[in-house]
Amino acid sequence: MTVDLRSDTVTRPSKAMLAAMMAAEVGDDVFGDDPSVIKLQETVADLTGKEAALFVPSGTMSNQIALHVATTPGDEIYCDEGAHILNFEAGAGPLLSGIQLYPIRGDRGIFTPDQIEERLRPPNNEHFAPSRLVEVENTHNRAGGVVWKVEQMSVLQQFCNERGLHLHLDGARIWNAAAATGLNIRAWTDLADSVSVCFSKGLGCPVGSALCGSKEFISKARRARKRFGGGMRQSGYLAAAALYALTNNRERLTEDHRRAQLLAQALQALGYRIDAKLVETNIIIFELPDQSDATQLVNFGKENGVWFTSFMKTRMRVVTHLDLDDEKITKAIDVFEKFLKFNR
Repeated sequence: MTVDLRSDTVTRPSKAMLAAMMAAEVGDDVFGDDPSVIKLQETVADLTGKEAALFVPSGTMSNQIALHVATTPGDEIYCDEGAHILNFEAGAGPLLSGIQLYPIRGDRGIFTPDQIEERLRPPNNEHFAPSRLVEVENTHNRAGGVVWKVEQMSVLQQFCNERGLHLHLDGARIWNAAAATGLNIRAWTDLADSVSVCFSKGLGCPVGSALCGSKEFISKARRARKRFGGGMRQSGYLAAAALYALTNNRERLTEDHRRAQLLAQALQALGYRIDAKLVETNIIIFELPDQSDATQLVNFGKENGVWFTSFMKTRMRVVTHLDLDDEKITKAIDVFEKFLKFNR
């Protein structure tokens, strides 16, 4: 039995999801006539409260299309220093859109309008890059699945409106935020000008994300998707997986959160450096008790059938998902305990 805790992206489609994919009605999405893609886009637009949505291959492409459409080359955008768009999208913002990213040191991924205010460039001054966009990540991956409070984002939205800044929400794991709080995702998406959501993480799909916004914004996004090489043909097979997941896999995310808590509490009890109370969703970030090299734990885990990834030299990240059950969590805990005994 292998326990894969590397990410919630490692899941495989269930038999029911595969059946839905094989039964999908398809067309050619580049021509705009794939009925399954059309249905998915309408569904996601409705869920997020936006006028339109665009199905794309990945969350990175969805984010980068949003940045591309909302800015012009030379613009500056603001994000948390741990943001996915800054750290894990291969430098795409400057490369594809000619923009510069100004990182903000938030509190576990959360930053305030005051922190942006002190960094805003003087308007109409030729020496500075124009301030154009603010990006929020919810839940925040690198901060350990932290959920933005609606009140925090509401204050940020008001600030952006007053300053004429576009507010983009990277909601790759917005479904987890909703499951953790019991709120509808529109509590956050209504506050953003554009929203990216992902189907291939907690929802268990093999491929796919969606970008949501106004009709005008998504019309421009469709052209950008073509430029970035994201136009797909009979992508209704993939859209059918997302439609299945939206119907069947959102409510069960609370199980992933419950298992993350079980694992976090066990790690804390064993002496790993973590505060289980700070684990809000399905991502757990912790440090080894003796500050030893995390690659040792990664290698030990793989030798014993438990896979996870190091997160910097002494930090680890593990993620729960729908392909795990309580038995696999128990095995993972056993391996963490054996590692400590092996290294003493």
